[in-house]
Amino acid sequence: MIEIVPETPSLHADAIEALFDVTFGPGHFAKTAERLREYSRSLPEINRVALDDGKVIGVCRVWPLVVGPERMQALFYGPVAVDPAYRGNFLSLKITEAALEAGKAAGWPAAILIGAHSLFGKAGFTIVPRGRLTFPGPQDPARIMVRDLAGDASLLEGLVTAP
Repeated sequence: MIEIVPETPSLHADAIEALFDVTFGPGHFAKTAERLREYSRSLPEINRVALDDGKVIGVCRVWPLVVGPERMQALFYGPVAVDPAYRGNFLSLKITEAALEAGKAAGWPAAILIGAHSLFGKAGFTIVPRGRLTFPGPQDPARIMVRDLAGDASLLEGLVTAP
């Protein structure tokens, strides 16, 4: 039986990194999203891990961000990874939804995610109008999405940076 739980770094960190390597390969460190993560730390209490009999088979990591000159707070969702043997049953969506619920319960106002709207739109994410959010590197505007948590994601505007 698959269970989705908060991340416990001492138990899950090595398996999560191995899952990222299998899922994304070494090139994932070159992505613009990694520029945001390298100056921040994920939030284990909001991160969610999928376990099958104790084995890490999926993860959604979550990172604090600030946006624009107002330095509005938001959470950055991703990377989201699922073991290839478990793909095809929307596990990535279920893990992300559990992490979204945790972010909302913790009082964070909004979520940002870079990904496929065809999947994450099912979790309530909407594509941001072109030019409203900018990143510290190139990013496909069709993959930039936001979602309300405990606040209004439509207020997010400007440069997205680590806190």
